[in-house]
Amino acid sequence: MTDTAAATTTTRLRGQLPQVLLATFASTVGFWAWMLISPIQRFYAEEMQLNEGQISLMLATPVLVGALGRIVVGALTDRFGGRKMFAAVLVGAIPAVLLVALAGVISSFPLLIVAGTYLGVAGTIFAIGIPFSGAWYEPKRRGFATGVFGMGMIGTAVSAFVTPRLLRAIGYFETHLVVAGLMLGTALLVWFAMKESPEWQPSREPLLPKVMGALKLRITWEMSFLYGIVFGGFVAFSTFLPKYLVTIYPDDVEPVGAGTRTALFAVAAVVARPIGGVLADKFGPKIVSLVSLAGIVSLAYIVGQQPPEGVLTGATFIGMASAMGLGMGAVFAWVGPSTPKDKVGAVSGVVAAAGGLGGYFPPLVMGATYHPESNSYSLGLWFLVLVGAFALVVAGMLKGTRTS
Repeated sequence: MTDTAAATTTTRLRGQLPQVLLATFASTVGFWAWMLISPIQRFYAEEMQLNEGQISLMLATPVLVGALGRIVVGALTDRFGGRKMFAAVLVGAIPAVLLVALAGVISSFPLLIVAGTYLGVAGTIFAIGIPFSGAWYEPKRRGFATGVFGMGMIGTAVSAFVTPRLLRAIGYFETHLVVAGLMLGTALLVWFAMKESPEWQPSREPLLPKVMGALKLRITWEMSFLYGIVFGGFVAFSTFLPKYLVTIYPDDVEPVGAGTRTALFAVAAVVARPIGGVLADKFGPKIVSLVSLAGIVSLAYIVGQQPPEGVLTGATFIGMASAMGLGMGAVFAWVGPSTPKDKVGAVSGVVAAAGGLGGYFPPLVMGATYHPESNSYSLGLWFLVLVGAFALVVAGMLKGTRTS
């Protein structure tokens, strides 16, 4: 790119950071709604007398829909743009929040599963922001752009920290009304304040061929596998960590404290994500991904030993979250320069879906492999170690990014 062309592009993209930050805020609200059930899972377990399998299903259901829906939402973003899609997803998920509230009020587990399935719509919001944010920055800075947007997953921390406290302060149903109102207000803010990048051009390719075209690209499958580990691990722990902590350390951790620890876990990943994107811009996403996966494997092994609750346990979970955050930033810095411009949304949607699916199965595995006699989830954690080690080998065999 010549100096004149670069200057012209910079001028056209003026105001880029506020737009990305607005998208980040919208994503934060969406993630809060998506993770609304997990922080107060004990409320449902006690009110509905749920067993381990039912709790795992309750926690995993929103993750599944939030994952698969990203494929469609990512492709639709290529066509309709971020502004329309952000608003549509936020408004569209409000009835799900209210249905979850109703399920808790009448203590209906079947309705909770149906509502939780619908609640997954809120989780699709991530697939909107990757192409939207990337379009606001030149290729060499898209790792930074997607890293900043990725900080919207702090909504999981907000949910873990704020939801149980709201429940205690104002009541169960009122808590859900607050979240629904925030979603509506954010949708209105997006509609009136957000605008598309001048560099963005809508794609007129039909939805199905666009998704199939993304699936034919090798980069889609490579990044889907890696993101399934780094983001999937993050989602799984964000969802299951409150349950894990109160089960393994019942004498040391109560529900609100478990929510606080989960919030710190999420914050560590959120802070590390843009750092991963910036480092990927500088050193290459492959190197950062390898560092990330090595950290996940080693720290998952330590967690599997179930050390006594305290500084070591806290530092281990924070370190694991940071490693996952670095990997998340690196993977999407890898996607942009390696994907045709008109397919970034579709590829991002598929990769983001893979990440969500990576977070769907671990809670089910953890619930299925729990050993009540020894009070241990070690078998499920060993599975994470093995999968992470395999991903480390795969990442080492992949090519680096191709400049565009």
